[in-house]
Formats: sequence, C-alpha cells, structure tokens
Amino acid sequence: MKTILIIEDNEDIRENVAEILTLSDYKVLTAANGKEGIDAAQKTSPDLIICDIMMPGIDGYGVLHVLHKDPSTQNIPFIFLTSKSERSDFRAAMELGADDYITKPFAGNELLNAIEGRFRKVEIMKKTLSPDMAGLNELRLTVSKKTLQQLAEESNTNTYKKKQLIYKEGNNPHYLYFILKGKVKTFKTHDDGKDLVMDLYNTGDFMGYIALLEGGSYKETAEAMEETELALIPRKEFEDLIGSNPDISRKFISLLARNLVDKETQLLGIAYNTLRKKVAEALVSLQKKYHTNKNELYQVDISRDDLATIAGTASESLIRTLSDFKSENLIDIKSGKVIIIDEKKLANLIR
Repeated sequence: MKTILIIEDNEDIRENVAEILTLSDYKVLTAANGKEGIDAAQKTSPDLIICDIMMPGIDGYGVLHVLHKDPSTQNIPFIFLTSKSERSDFRAAMELGADDYITKPFAGNELLNAIEGRFRKVEIMKKTLSPDMAGLNELRLTVSKKTLQQLAEESNTNTYKKKQLIYKEGNNPHYLYFILKGKVKTFKTHDDGKDLVMDLYNTGDFMGYIALLEGGSYKETAEAMEETELALIPRKEFEDLIGSNPDISRKFISLLARNLVDKETQLLGIAYNTLRKKVAEALVSLQKKYHTNKNELYQVDISRDDLATIAGTASESLIRTLSDFKSENLIDIKSGKVIIIDEKKLANLIR
C-alpha cells in the first residue's frame, strides 16, 4: 500500500482529500501546515506528497525547497494544490521541481488520475528500458496517449534509394527519423576524402536525435545502404516528449545515448586494432545488427567499400583480409557476398 502525505491548512479540504485517498486504498498522512509537513515527510518518506501552495508560515514553495535540499526526500513525487486565482503562479512551482499541480476546486477523479499518472511515471523511471521501440513506446505512454509508433505511422514518410543522402553534415535538424524499412549508415568524411562510418541503423531504429538533443547541426552524414523508407517525426513532437517532464527527459537522453559507449569502443578499435581485428569486428558487428534468421548463415549484403569504411581500412586491405579469412574457413564468398561461417572464431580474433 502506497503512502501519501497531504499538507493543507484548510481542514475541510484536507479531510476531503484524505477520505478520497483512503477509499482508494492509499495510506494517508496529514499535516496542517508547512512545518508539520516537512517533519512528517522526513520521518516517514511517503511515496507521494500533495501540498497546498498558500499556507501561513512555511508555504508550499518553502516546503518543496526544503525537501529538495534533503537527499532522503528530494526524489519524492510532489503535487501542488493551487486555487484558480493562483494558477498564474504554477509555472514557478514547476520550475522549482514540482511534478504536477491540481487546481482547486477539483473532482475526485481528477485528483486520482494525477496521482496514478505520477506513480506510473515513477515506475517507468525505475525500469531498465530496452533501447528499441518497446522501450521508447513505454516512455511515450507516460506523457501521451500516442506511442512513437503511432506518431511514426501518422507522420509523413519518405523513400530513399540506395546511396541517397538522408541528411548531411552541417545541416540543421527538422525531424526525428524512424526507419520503417531498410538500412542506413552515418559517416564523417575526412579532408582526404576517406569516410569513417559512425553508426549503423536498421528497421525499427530511430536516428538523427543527437542533433535534436544538442540543439545544433548534424555532425555526420546519413546515407541509405539499400532502398529505405523513413517516417519523419517533426522536431516539435520530439521536443514535446522530452520537454514534458525533467525525469522523462533525462531517461530519454540516457536511453538514446547508450550507443555512445559502443562508438567509443569502435573508434578505439579502429585506432589501435590490427587489420585482422578490424575486419573481424566489422563482420561480427554487422551480423549482430542485421542477422534476423538464426537458422541461416548470415550474408553480409553491403558493398566492399561500405564494409571497408565500417572496418576503418582501405578496400584493398579489406579484400586481402577477406581472402585470408576464407582460406581459414571463417567465411565464404559467393556471388560477391561474404557469408559468415564461424562467428565464434571471428569473435575470438577481436579479443
């Protein structure tokens, strides 16, 4: 049973709220002023606090300020009660760190919906979300009735041919891209004309979000590796999602930034690995990314040039290494396609 602390100087409102919550199977604690409320919160660590703004002595702003300074209470969800005449001040409350506000007078279902919504968000924040559509949908459902899948379905779609650019380094972002079908690579081009592949994307992946989060321009170029269909989610939809709640924003950034560690590992490998390790790592990473039918051997269905840029080596060096791998029965080459025969041995070359 979850515990809710009500801090309200009006006895009638305090008792009315307590009755509604008790009937809804919550354990209820009450405090008649700000000081009592702070003491109760610090002693009991309730699951949620409902606090009036205008109170004698320490007002609601003061209560929130004190509790946010205390590590033991700073993460407790906090909902303000405010009268209609004070509604213009609610922005100050949200900027101080309140999670929500309810305008008096309010209906019982309005109060319960706000509480239940806040508890759902808390549960989401405690979970380790998968870095895929399911995880992103779960986040989206905490702030909207629409999932990102629905947003993608309702958004405009564009089809890109193989080798066609989707966005270019230096351009300003206008969309969050969702891959409905196909494969995409992002890369940076050196002054000498050589490309370095930064990331690979597959059906069901989002892309282009780093520039949106940074509020800057694209730091890389995106190109379709095969015929690809993308949903274009407008920038405002993305900003509404991450701007709706600070906790959701932090979680969303954490969720989408997990691949940064993989990028660092990739770049270190390109810089310091031997040629054999580079090529082996490129093949293994492609298999992990794109191999869907585990009952069949994986065929690397990309050009030699693309494979060379992913490995961070020259095409000639790649071809020689692939020939060595074939003679060692690690791969086979048929009709120009590389077929991975022994993934385990390739993986062992990376270690």
